Amino acid sequence: MAESKYYVVKQKAVPEVLLKVVEAKRLLESGKARTVHDAAAQVGISRSSFYKYQDDIFPFHDDARGRTVTVLLQMEDVPGLLASVLRRVAESRVNVLTIHQTIPVNGVAMLTLSIEVLPGAEDVSAMLDKIEHLDGVHDLKILARE
Repeated sequence: MAESKYYVVKQKAVPEVLLKVVEAKRLLESGKARTVHDAAAQVGISRSSFYKYQDDIFPFHDDARGRTVTVLLQMEDVPGLLASVLRRVAESRVNVLTIHQTIPVNGVAMLTLSIEVLPGAEDVSAMLDKIEHLDGVHDLKILARE
């Protein structure tokens, strides 16, 4: 089997230096820092760390537009929870391609949701965060990005 070139990981699993590189890039893009030196100093990393990782890390939403994202949710079988999940999806203006929910076992169901991230869609990572924090959602995993 061929090795993957890209991985999707949650923020808590990413080393601090990489998160600081993302923040430095945001400062440069927003104009809050004029130079790499300024941005690196503001976030507390060296310029060499910035240059070493700048092309290797980016927020999930920066690369999601025009793609299909499939997520797996483990959620309680309670009335209205699926509707709340789909409401978050609709609010983000992404297109639902497929949806499959298993029959609940011990009050917990698995939901597989494939969405198409259209131009003009809102930040997908923010949408996933909102879904993950709904009462009754136990876990959310990104299965695939195409």
